[in-house]
Amino acid sequence: MPFSRYDLSHVAPDLRQRVWTAKWTTHAGALAALNGSGVVLLFRKSLSFNVKPERFVIHVSADQRYRLYVNGNSVGFGPARGDLMHWRYETFDIAPYLTAGENIISARVHFFAGENAPVAQATSGFPAFLVQGGTEAEADANTPNGWRVAVDDAYSFTMEHANRLQAYAVVGPSEFFDAARHPADWNQGGFDDSGWSNAASLKRAAPYGTENAETHWWLVPRTVPLMEETPVALGVVRSVSGAPDVDGKEPVTVPANRALTLLLDHGMSTCGFPMLRVSGGAGSTITLGYAEALQEAGTTPGEFAKNNRDETEGKVLRGYVDTWKPDGSQASQTLDTLWWRTFRFAELTVTTTDTPLLIDSLAVVYTGYPWDRNATFDAPEVPELSQIREVGWRTLRLCSHETFMDCPYYEQLQYAGDTRIQALASLYETGDPRLFRNALMQFDDSRAAFGLTMSRYPSRVPQVITPFSLWWVCMVHDYLRHVPGSAALVRSLLPGVRSVLEWFTDHLLEDDLLGPLPDWNFVDWCDGWQMGVPPGAREGGSSIIALQLVLALQAAAELCASDEPTANGYARLAKKTLATVRERCLENNTMLIADTPEKTSFSQHGNLLAILAGMGETEAETRQLMARTLDTPTLTQATFYFRFYLGRALIASGAGDQYLDHLQPWHDMLALGLTTWAEKPEPTRSDCHAWSSSPNYEFLAGVLGITPSGNGWASTQITPHLGNLTTANGSVPVPGGGVVSVSYRRDGDSLYAMIALPELGAGSSGTITWRGETHALVPGRQTVVF
Repeated sequence: MPFSRYDLSHVAPDLRQRVWTAKWTTHAGALAALNGSGVVLLFRKSLSFNVKPERFVIHVSADQRYRLYVNGNSVGFGPARGDLMHWRYETFDIAPYLTAGENIISARVHFFAGENAPVAQATSGFPAFLVQGGTEAEADANTPNGWRVAVDDAYSFTMEHANRLQAYAVVGPSEFFDAARHPADWNQGGFDDSGWSNAASLKRAAPYGTENAETHWWLVPRTVPLMEETPVALGVVRSVSGAPDVDGKEPVTVPANRALTLLLDHGMSTCGFPMLRVSGGAGSTITLGYAEALQEAGTTPGEFAKNNRDETEGKVLRGYVDTWKPDGSQASQTLDTLWWRTFRFAELTVTTTDTPLLIDSLAVVYTGYPWDRNATFDAPEVPELSQIREVGWRTLRLCSHETFMDCPYYEQLQYAGDTRIQALASLYETGDPRLFRNALMQFDDSRAAFGLTMSRYPSRVPQVITPFSLWWVCMVHDYLRHVPGSAALVRSLLPGVRSVLEWFTDHLLEDDLLGPLPDWNFVDWCDGWQMGVPPGAREGGSSIIALQLVLALQAAAELCASDEPTANGYARLAKKTLATVRERCLENNTMLIADTPEKTSFSQHGNLLAILAGMGETEAETRQLMARTLDTPTLTQATFYFRFYLGRALIASGAGDQYLDHLQPWHDMLALGLTTWAEKPEPTRSDCHAWSSSPNYEFLAGVLGITPSGNGWASTQITPHLGNLTTANGSVPVPGGGVVSVSYRRDGDSLYAMIALPELGAGSSGTITWRGETHALVPGRQTVVF
């Protein structure tokens, strides 16, 4: 069988490469209703059964997003983000929601247009919905036959609040919902849809690779699980005006002609769908604003003057705001949003007219990738390390959805540079490689004709960050090393690897460094680097990007090991480029790598990459270069993002025992009350950026020292770097396999290591090394004494 990147085992054979019997459907007036802003379409269909089905499988998709209901119960939302040539669909067995007799299958589809469209959301430009029965037995569910549809004109949208942030905020619009214009109970049985329209046919539905299928969307099955949805309290009241004794937990009545404002604190940043239950309140208006942190009153939005995140006095909330107008009925109604929000603080305002409003409950339905955390780490002597790990884990969770995301509040975009760190940290914490695999495939899908990947993908707006294509190559290598059974996927990615490296080699000057590089050459958010671009990137001669190329070439040489001529070619070019950087950029007085051959600027970045690339000709030289990199304050300093490479360089240089001494930025963030890790040092736009969660990886791979040896975690290499710790223990799940557990106790110059390797399969043998002494490891439990 030819290799497929997609799991089609749950798809009937006649649906895998043939035009489907269902068709994409829409409302005949959808484009007119769109009006350059957005539209919500409501679809419903009645199905009847003599007996409750034991199984009823349907495949569902939409452009742009849907939430599926059966008999009024939410089943899930999608589709997972992709692009038009790789448009995802979800597969649901809805039998648990069905009953004997009449059943209603329904969907709410939303489509944002113009400036309201999220940058991460690809689109054909046509609001559309699709249901295909899994087999002939489920064909009655197919769109459009028998489906009814209406435009829900209760909704309108605005980017006004996002624009006020004076920051790059592109996750979609604020929502306005007028419940009086909404058809209540539209997804229930007994609703009269006689005033609705028959669903209109739009295009044929066809899977990726179908012959002669003229369609806007090439369908592929979803590659990640459905997102978690867990209801939790919205938050505790930090301040209130307009009413006494409101705690946000008990129902509250807002009297007629009154204005109420509540500032709620969730206690930590979260992502979720707000869920308000209210009744009464005809003519009233409810707003809910969201922010990761409050900002100092009297400052401008773009200053990001947040200071201590726990403090609320003298601060204001700036951010997205959703608005609801209840329908005034005495029956309880649920007010929600089409898309999830990110916040720690939420500001609720209620303005009533002649009728009181009862707020029954305030909640949020947490959503995110359904990670199952399997790793452990404990260093009892320094409990703050566990706190750093917990905040990092929360940051990873909030930046993990249908794709990895740089930040959930502002962008929700999957960037290659961020994703490499997120993928490794989450893989170590969970052993789940599915989101990692999805990211590799999507960046490969993003490659432009000139050879490079997009910097971020999926994205409706093209953007190239030139060095990020090199980090994608390194990500492919990371996946091969860590994930058993990864060889077939990696082989399918090798044309993309070659494409990226060919582009860079075309920009290498003869016996020199890289020439001038187009596009955005972001490396790190450093003071003095305009837009994060280091010296020499635009003009040519950047040692930093040349060294990133060396690392990618070294990775590619291992990726292409079965193709000896290609592998040798990459290895030779890596060695030559590394030697050129040393010859042109090593400053003889300081013995540091300069950013360019002119040797007028120096940074930690180039020197860290030089260590990782193996520039040191001896172990002593490498250790000395690491020491100079850390001890020279005039170097441009690595910020949170690039400190991942600082941690890796400490390990590579033999200075890994110093890693725990370099966590001050994370201690500082804790002191400022952050509950997730920030994008960059203060002042910072984003308070939740998972590229800053590298300690979650380093505590396990560096401090505990648990790493794979050989491709597919063929065996386990353990090299602890405990620093001043005398005790530490933890465990790391091997993807798709068992668990590697360690427990260390130091007594003077002795180390007692209790180790458990998997009994079978990946990682079940290996070695442990400490201070130059190595012992073999076997499956199961064992104790090693150094």
